[in-house]
Amino acid sequence: MSRIEATNDFVVKFANVNGSGSASANELFARAILRMGVPVSPRNIFPSNIQGLPTWYEVRVCEAGWLGRRGGVDLMVAMNPQTWDQDVAEIEPGGYLFYDATKPMPPSAFRADIHVIGMPATAICNATYDVPRERTLFKNILVLGALSELMGIEAGVIEKLFAEQYKGKERLLDSNVRALHAGREFARDHLSVQPFGLAVKRADAVGDRIFIEGNAATALGCIYGGATVCAWYPITPSSSVAESFEKYAAKFRVDPATGEKRVAIVQAEDEIASIGVITGAGWNGARAFTCTSGPGVSLMTEFLGLAYFAEIPFVVIDVQRGGPSTGMPTRTQQADLLCSAYASHGDTQHVLLLPEDPRECFEFAAAALDLAERLQTPVFLMSDLDIGMNQRLCAPLEWDDERRYDRGKVMTAEMLDAGREFARYKDVDGDGIPWRTLPGTHAAKGAYFTRGTTRNEQAIYSERGDDYVRNVERLARKFATAALLAPQPLVRAAAQKTRVAVVYFGSTAPAMDEALAALADAGIHIDAMRLRAYPFAPSVAEFIAAHDAVFVVEQNRDAQMRRMLINELEVPPSQLIKVLHYDGTPITARFITDAITRHVHTLATAPRSAA
Repeated sequence: MSRIEATNDFVVKFANVNGSGSASANELFARAILRMGVPVSPRNIFPSNIQGLPTWYEVRVCEAGWLGRRGGVDLMVAMNPQTWDQDVAEIEPGGYLFYDATKPMPPSAFRADIHVIGMPATAICNATYDVPRERTLFKNILVLGALSELMGIEAGVIEKLFAEQYKGKERLLDSNVRALHAGREFARDHLSVQPFGLAVKRADAVGDRIFIEGNAATALGCIYGGATVCAWYPITPSSSVAESFEKYAAKFRVDPATGEKRVAIVQAEDEIASIGVITGAGWNGARAFTCTSGPGVSLMTEFLGLAYFAEIPFVVIDVQRGGPSTGMPTRTQQADLLCSAYASHGDTQHVLLLPEDPRECFEFAAAALDLAERLQTPVFLMSDLDIGMNQRLCAPLEWDDERRYDRGKVMTAEMLDAGREFARYKDVDGDGIPWRTLPGTHAAKGAYFTRGTTRNEQAIYSERGDDYVRNVERLARKFATAALLAPQPLVRAAAQKTRVAVVYFGSTAPAMDEALAALADAGIHIDAMRLRAYPFAPSVAEFIAAHDAVFVVEQNRDAQMRRMLINELEVPPSQLIKVLHYDGTPITARFITDAITRHVHTLATAPRSAA
């Protein structure tokens, strides 16, 4: 029987039970390989209950640096009988199954085309530990030890990670180290005779990149971007944005002289209250944000319409998950595009920023706070569970200490005293953005009353049709201005001229990068554009017009980005080809490559060299 043999290029998946303590050991496995200089891309797949249901942890090990899901599993560590059949089915032919052999398994439980490695982990722990909880926890470390021996992961690297994790808790440190070496010894004595072809070898392929979750990076971006108010209601997968913001604020937003906190963090009674808080804060001049997911956006739409029409700045961080309704709370999708872009009734449009990784989460969170004040409108940061709740390698986060916040058109008391005209909803320079004042700016000038109803340029209530038309047309001009101010799309030209292209965005980027390389190797050359914001920059329409067929890759059922491109740019629907992935798992390079290859082979406009 053939076997997979690979060094620093394979996929390992751990199948466990939620609440078993496996998460810590699984992360140690990924971090140990990373410490050996080999890039990893882990993904935690967990249920929405507290414990008892299946959970998986998938680790892509790739010295070449691909960070998206590849598809397929080379080594399955199957520790959950509930999911045995589906776990075994995922293994690539010639791959490996590592399992707890305490209880004998019938031959029918295995596949003839994979290699099986059994370790009686439960029996070893039962014989070694008296406390039931210790038996469960140290079984994971025992397995980690055995895998590290089989794969060549250095024990010293894991021991150093233990030392960092249990600093000041020597008893826990010593017991974990003993369990690790017990697993390594068992593998040396009993498993070394079995064929195993996956190996980790020291490399220098990580460079200066950092390992961070998108939600933590987003929170840090809000800190650096000047946010002073966070109001939120807990919802998976966005809660750790607010939790991280609170942690960072305790370090960076405390007056060193008085110990006074310089932020307001409110856990509201619901999503409606949370957005109400930031609406008031934004009107009052604070930089404010909330973090939520699709169900929260649904509840926030009335305040979003109010803020859009009254022109109040704040940021909504939408960490997307599977929908609709409660949907799949712990699975990822890009399915909130339409509900966020057009949230609220009437003619309403919101700015969306579309980060690809934690670094852009950091950059775009700060940029969103600037844009919200510059444009005087709500701005959405559209992350998702795959970016937000998984550790991801990315370039170091950078901040220019000379950077100053863009507060936009804010009229001061000095400007008012100098005789400047203040008309709250008047376009003075053609960009659609009026001047505003902050409460308390002047004792007698510059005050205005705002509401969600129609008004004239001086903020006086009006039901005149011409006042309404003037106002909403100005808002449309402001939205066009936003297309020039928001992060611009990035274009990657194919090695050969082609009339076929692909448009993608957000968390599809890592898999898309690898898919483009694989397609080029197969002779399929495609120009690529990564969207980074809505409204779409003028270059998006130009890019699409320059091609006969454009694939739109996204993670939702209804091709929401494709719909927006058709709706906003009036692109012929036949020109945009759907590539859709929406089962809740992150899209894979294999999925994209296969889908595009199938379509290209049927297109009359298949990639060809220009004459």
